[in-house]
Amino acid sequence: MKYLLRSLVLLAGLLCFGPSIPQLTLAGDEWRAVDPGELALKSSIVEKDADAEALFWEVRLLDEVEGDTPRTVLRHYIRIKIFTDRGRESQSKIDIPFLSNWKITDIAARTITPDNHILELKKEDVFERTIVRSSGVKIKAKTFAMPGVVPGAIIEYRWREVRNDRLANYIRLQFQREVPVRLVKYYIKPLDLPGFPYGMRARTFHGSSSPFAKEKDGFYSTTMENVPAFHPEPKMPPEDQVRPWMLIYYTEDKKLTQDQFWKETAKQGSEEFKSLTKVNDDVKKAATDAIGDATTPDQKIQRLFEFCRSKIKNINDDASGMTSEQRANWKETKSPSETLKRGMGTGRNIDMLFAALAMSAGFDVRLAKLADRSDTFLDVKFLDDYFLISYDIAVRMGDSWRFFDPASTYVPFGMLRWQEEGEDALICDPKEPTWVQTPMSPPENSLEKRTGNLRLREDGTLEGDVRIEYTGHLGLDKKEYNDDDSPSQREETLRDAVKERLSSAELSDIKIENVTDPIKPFVYSYHVRVPGYAQRTGKRLFFQPGFFNRGSGSQFSATARNYDLYFHYPWAEEDDLTIELPAGFALDNADAPAGISPEMTKQICAQKISISVTPDGHTLRYRRNFYFGGRGSILFPSQVYAGIKQLFDAVTQDNDHMITLKQTATN
Repeated sequence: MKYLLRSLVLLAGLLCFGPSIPQLTLAGDEWRAVDPGELALKSSIVEKDADAEALFWEVRLLDEVEGDTPRTVLRHYIRIKIFTDRGRESQSKIDIPFLSNWKITDIAARTITPDNHILELKKEDVFERTIVRSSGVKIKAKTFAMPGVVPGAIIEYRWREVRNDRLANYIRLQFQREVPVRLVKYYIKPLDLPGFPYGMRARTFHGSSSPFAKEKDGFYSTTMENVPAFHPEPKMPPEDQVRPWMLIYYTEDKKLTQDQFWKETAKQGSEEFKSLTKVNDDVKKAATDAIGDATTPDQKIQRLFEFCRSKIKNINDDASGMTSEQRANWKETKSPSETLKRGMGTGRNIDMLFAALAMSAGFDVRLAKLADRSDTFLDVKFLDDYFLISYDIAVRMGDSWRFFDPASTYVPFGMLRWQEEGEDALICDPKEPTWVQTPMSPPENSLEKRTGNLRLREDGTLEGDVRIEYTGHLGLDKKEYNDDDSPSQREETLRDAVKERLSSAELSDIKIENVTDPIKPFVYSYHVRVPGYAQRTGKRLFFQPGFFNRGSGSQFSATARNYDLYFHYPWAEEDDLTIELPAGFALDNADAPAGISPEMTKQICAQKISISVTPDGHTLRYRRNFYFGGRGSILFPSQVYAGIKQLFDAVTQDNDHMITLKQTATN
């Protein structure tokens, strides 16, 4: 968002530059001839056994000003060869996503059959729909189905994309698709107006593009050849941390060294922070009242944190009760005292109020700027603050800095959003900025605690009551996912999750607690009945006492891997189950699995399972303790994948441990 705002600030000066640039007719408005060799092609050149291959993918990007309105115009043209039925299925339906201030026009598409017949897409066959990306974000898309696609055919389509009210400032240009690409080519024409002091820069990440070549009509081109398909893997780093892409942006070339650049960035951040955290008598009084009888620094800062979270409504929170229209009409508060007076504000307002309260209480407080590791990992050698898209409030406690974010409603005191933990943070100081790594919360801070009182019947049915509590990052994830859903939607989410593991499960008496509570754990409780949970063979019953892991399967199934392993945060699981055994049956085998000791994994992971039986032999007690991510270990190179897979396979094997019951003789 801040880069969009930055672009608009820059563009405000353009409006006085006089006449607009005339719109150019860009190449790619007509279909190109199809080479007979392309139609005859039987397999991919880039990637063996690929189901389809993009022969070329071309984008022409132009920044211009029409009247008083800046805009970026992109024209896309892609040609794809289909090799198999899987390729036909995956490439026949096209989605062109777009944002609210974009316009998608001039969509054209056609299929060239293996016998060189051309089937054109009809305009009335283009629709608009909402799609959900893997991140859960919903966006609009233009969608259409390619006509007459069969193996051996070529499909191609093009469209015009207009992004209004901005330039191509901090735009990411991708080089990789879901199919391999022979040639990716970008033609880029930066804005060039009298008095415009900013030049366009480009930086390619995770790949090598060709040097820019000068083309006609003021365009410059860059290419990347033989790009393999992107194949997502479970537990991998963010897509833009592994895929090749290019960032284009406008900037002044100040020729600063790395130290000079970050010092200037920290100075600017410090000046902005100072203007947003002004302390007056109202703020001082509020701090004194909130601190109350607290005496230690930890107690004082926690009181201020809890005050900001409980007394000031965050209008950015989707559970705040405010409509999108109310948020759009909201007038930003200009000072911490105004936020205090209104009793509500944006997340930024709340964080600045917390900082001002802490300052008035005598704490040394700074703004900390950092990256979001759910997007990409920070590279401090890239001399631009583009990746510093997050911030926290840094408070000096003793000899070290601690970090706080009261605006993130569900983040427990002493923790940050997982996206900001374990990150290099720039402490903004006008004279001596420093880089400090934010702490990583240990596994026990994000706990899934599961308890159950169950009864196993002689026909194999398992029935009883369970309760699951989620804290830390696990609780935050659950709350964020559920807080804007209706009660019935929340119940459906739970039912789907249980039935995904246990297809015959029947849930009733569902209670979902603390969905919007900032402090208490997120809680599921329900009564469950699972017919056929245990398998009966003759006089024996075989069942898995680890009810909560039944049907979960292995974490990793692939034998090899391309990308590094990346877990968002450390976590722990704790299971405590009592299972009443069926009358007329006795334990035939109740040994516990060996488990995984911390020493075996250098403290990264451990699992311990204990199984015991009451003296009368009627009730089984199952306890399990597991953690992963000890010592902050969440990122592993792909070279150690075999070891990590072996570890999780061992965890799964322990979780799948079976117990045998034998029917006893009856009198």
